[in-house]
Amino acid sequence: MAKSKSEKQIRCAAIGYGASFNMGLNHANWINATDGLTFVAVSDIDPARAKAAGEELPGIKTFTRNEELLAEKDVDLGVIITPHNTHAELALQCLNAGKHVVLEKPMCITVEEADEMIATAKRKRKTVTVFHNRRHDGDYLALKEIVEKGLIGDVFNVEMNMGGYGKPRKWWRSDKEISGGAFYDWGAHMLDWLLHIVPQRIEHVVGHFHQDLVWNKFTAEDHVHALITFESGATADVQLSSVQAIGKPRWRVLGTKGAVVDTGEGKFRVVTFVKGYQAEIMVPYKESSWQAYYDNLSAHLREGKDLEVTPESSRRTIGIIRAAEKSSATGKPEEVPHEDTLWL
Repeated sequence: MAKSKSEKQIRCAAIGYGASFNMGLNHANWINATDGLTFVAVSDIDPARAKAAGEELPGIKTFTRNEELLAEKDVDLGVIITPHNTHAELALQCLNAGKHVVLEKPMCITVEEADEMIATAKRKRKTVTVFHNRRHDGDYLALKEIVEKGLIGDVFNVEMNMGGYGKPRKWWRSDKEISGGAFYDWGAHMLDWLLHIVPQRIEHVVGHFHQDLVWNKFTAEDHVHALITFESGATADVQLSSVQAIGKPRWRVLGTKGAVVDTGEGKFRVVTFVKGYQAEIMVPYKESSWQAYYDNLSAHLREGKDLEVTPESSRRTIGIIRAAEKSSATGKPEEVPHEDTLWL
């Protein structure tokens, strides 16, 4: 059941209504289910997709030129659902037109793009944020609670893994120039999770990127691997692969008082110690709630509540990806650009 609408509405529009995952329609539905937000328009350079938006969301305005949408005075916020290499340019257009911005992840491709968006948003007194909806995934929420309750003590090592063995899809995410590379897809979610499991400043990153191992018709990497060292000495090993014939658990976390591993069956196996005795428990995933992202955004824009996904936190994930790629090229550990100035 949709929530009742309050009087003060933030009028939202999507830039991009591509068919992939129906994300344009999904965002519209999440927005319309949020108190204080209303979905009012779509712009897509493909006339067929703009037409589809009008049919699926009766009553909205549709455009095939972004300039026309940005000129609309009854649009307060733009949701950018386009290929990664267009994010920064479109976000800056929205901000300079006086609109708030939601970006599909990843935020952008380069650190410089992130910095320009953050600076422009501050200058225009507008909000820019990234749709890190997977902060509300049930498995991540359960793991975060295990760590925060101290069941495994202080975390000193995190292993994260995703992927399999299979040819990437023939679309723009397989094109490094457009997508930024393999790490910008699920890797953006993985790094965002990691930074809340180990909320510390990063000392350096070591990267190992493998391209053309198997899928040499694609320009995105076959396998990406980042080793991250935090200021406490805690480390993280993050791997994302399309040439992984034997996988590993998505999560394995070691702490000073125990450990946790993802069983892959809807629960975590936790080993801890109670008064000198080893104890083992199974902790089920929590319920996922992607709607929570827009609930928070509405409360931020209308009531001044703290923004959950700040642009600075999203910018850190881009910094890690760039540092890992640079390290792979130089063969040396690399610092995350501006990590000291952005770490809060």
